[in-house]
Amino acid sequence: MLENLLAYIKQEDVAEQLYHSLIGIEIEEHRVDADGKLSRHPYPANLGSRKYHPYLQSDFSETMNELITDPNPNIGGVLDQLDTIQTVLYRSMKADDYIWPLSMPPAISADDRNFIAEHFERPPFQKYRDYLTNKYGVPLKIVTGLHVNFSIPEPVINRLYTHYEQQFDSLVAFKNALYFQITQNVILYRWLFTYLFGASPIAEDGFFENGDVPEALAAPVRSIRNSIYGYVNQPNDQVNVTLYSSLGNYISRISEAVSTHRLYSPAEFYGPVRLRGQQDLEAYRRRGVSYLEFRVMDNTPFTPNGISRHALYFIKFFLMYLLVKPVDETHIHESLKQAFDDNNQVALEAPDQPTFKQDGGIQIFDELIAMAKQLHAHSEQLQALDDFSEVITHPELTASAMLLPKIKNGSLADFGMTTARKWKKARLNSDQLLPTMANLPENAQQLIFHAIQLGIRYFEIRDENGAELLMFTYDNVTQVVYANKVGNDPLAYLYDLFPEIKDAAAKAW
Repeated sequence: MLENLLAYIKQEDVAEQLYHSLIGIEIEEHRVDADGKLSRHPYPANLGSRKYHPYLQSDFSETMNELITDPNPNIGGVLDQLDTIQTVLYRSMKADDYIWPLSMPPAISADDRNFIAEHFERPPFQKYRDYLTNKYGVPLKIVTGLHVNFSIPEPVINRLYTHYEQQFDSLVAFKNALYFQITQNVILYRWLFTYLFGASPIAEDGFFENGDVPEALAAPVRSIRNSIYGYVNQPNDQVNVTLYSSLGNYISRISEAVSTHRLYSPAEFYGPVRLRGQQDLEAYRRRGVSYLEFRVMDNTPFTPNGISRHALYFIKFFLMYLLVKPVDETHIHESLKQAFDDNNQVALEAPDQPTFKQDGGIQIFDELIAMAKQLHAHSEQLQALDDFSEVITHPELTASAMLLPKIKNGSLADFGMTTARKWKKARLNSDQLLPTMANLPENAQQLIFHAIQLGIRYFEIRDENGAELLMFTYDNVTQVVYANKVGNDPLAYLYDLFPEIKDAAAKAW
């Protein structure tokens, strides 16, 4: 139903707007102690309440921090914000805490399991958390990853809809079709994400119960996290990859799994793509998808923010390609099943060996580069496509392969802690409080730092004369200040702007 989409994108001249589709990042990462063991310190008390914090949350365990950026049309902007949030976290942790750089957790002892199971400071989620612990166990629930959120600009959707009004009952139906075509294609081509960005070749001691390591993991692989041994639902949940055969099937299968208590809630669905924007699944039919959340990325341990600028340029253009790539609906069930098997096979391949999908990967990059030239892609996009096309034929350039020489005695613990110390030293030794905001006065940086700590949204804007302004929003109240007119006590100034935040911040969970 979405034939000729690329032609209409060119005809309507909306490629540039698509290049500025909104993108956001969520990354999970563990706090560990100086010995590389999961930290025993509680969630940092100087961070605002997790009931409302827009940027800093925790996940299954108190050590498992989650960092969340705002959606941004510019890759540089989203990475700058992620870097700033990372810096705030580093400067808010205890002095002997570090950030573990890998998706697979450090070694897990029986004491670690017990400590995680017994220490949880978010009462409203305790019942759900106990349910997950009993069903999946602790180790699987503390695997971390990087999620990418993506949305198509509404003006682009509106312009393209003029060519499809006869085929869809409404603009919402058309928008859902666009998003679901991306969704299905991400599933069909998931293996490429796993090949390029897999970075979980081994599991540390204690990850598998009683040391029973599956035979498929006897040697290092590309990505445990993206294999059947990683971030997946159980077979009895009956929410396998075929639920992506249609939007209706996605809604009904997850809803039915929840109503029959196979899943606790829709949040327990661990598929590689989640539709986002509505609380109620049925509301997607009426109000539509707002954005997509992709959960197919391991944390990259070679960059302090878990993902590189280059990778995001590739991902964003690849999602545009998946938007216009037709999906054969006649055999979609079989194609989805095959894609699941292909991805698992790639995930379990030796990291330094060519993938069995190499020829298909070469063809994809040929099509990507041709499309980029048709749409007059920017130089950074073209460079990213060119560089990642080389990775297809050179597996030694993948993150998982680059981790192989770092493995010592079956462990990445030394590499993990060497990296963690290096990252912490670089952040704390900077001569700027917030290095990505070095253009701002010191007091303005302090104001933003405290705002992020407390859970106040911030934005950098300019007035009509080009003067730098800082906009802060909390609990439906917005305050705007000049960056060069922040006083000598930024925290007190912030409390003056938002007096109610002081009491709210004291409520830790």
